[in-house]
Amino acid sequence: MAGQEARDNGQRSARHPAQCGRSDAGPGRRRPVTVGIHGLDVQDVDDPDDPRLDDFRDLNSIDRRPDLPAGKGLVIAEGVLVVQRMLASRFNPHALLGTERRLVELEDDLAGSGVPFYRASADVMARAVGFHLNRGVLAAARRAPELTVAEVVDGARTVAVLEGVNDHENLGSIFRNAAGLGVDAVVFGSGCADPLYRRAVRVSMGHALLVPFARATNWPTELVMLKENGFRLLAMTPESKAQALAEAMTAARDERVAVLVGAEGPGLTAATLRLSDVRVRIPMSRGTDSLNVATAAALAFYERVRLGS
Repeated sequence: MAGQEARDNGQRSARHPAQCGRSDAGPGRRRPVTVGIHGLDVQDVDDPDDPRLDDFRDLNSIDRRPDLPAGKGLVIAEGVLVVQRMLASRFNPHALLGTERRLVELEDDLAGSGVPFYRASADVMARAVGFHLNRGVLAAARRAPELTVAEVVDGARTVAVLEGVNDHENLGSIFRNAAGLGVDAVVFGSGCADPLYRRAVRVSMGHALLVPFARATNWPTELVMLKENGFRLLAMTPESKAQALAEAMTAARDERVAVLVGAEGPGLTAATLRLSDVRVRIPMSRGTDSLNVATAAALAFYERVRLGS
């Protein structure tokens, strides 16, 4: 899909930059807080070793969960659109790092937030982060308290249930598909990757921060809870005897539906398949029995949208 998301890297604002005064403080010294027309907290940084940038260093590890080696448990948003979605989510950023151009684009979004924006050149950003950032802006947030399965499925009509999906790009794509195709929540079974990992958030275009998700703590018995709450469990599988996806979705159009998808290769486990109500397949051309997991999930989500469910 084209549109605003695809233009995130190249969008420009027609507005003039906020008139934020600059001081002549030396490298590494904290400059005075500068105030723009919306009362923005803009602080100039010209030293990549400035301690204010500590939460933006080592991006390949700081977004790991706190229980993992070197993990700070931070959530990192990259790019204007993803930062905007973070600002609209329950993951409240505590700092931003970006160029003047990105400050201008985010000026209205940051108005009154009180979140400091560390304004730096692209070179200073690259030296602090460790690599060049085409998107020109980062936001860092602490992890919000995790939601429960019961919380995220309350009131939901369509839920995605993932098992063994351990690739961050696939996970991010599933969240983006879920947001665009009417999925109300995502439930993680065993063996899934971290949805708040930087790459997953980036690929999801920030939707991993907005679509409610929860981790099952007693997998796969949470599937029984879903069934008790009126969900029809549709398990995606390449099995030739499984019901065609469109037929299964049509039969369940008036019901709450949980779409179960598994890892590429092994798919759903036998235990999960046994607990499902219907095994469903995507009719494929001869010689091919499956699709990428995010693509397969998107087709299932689309069937719900097509039926107006």
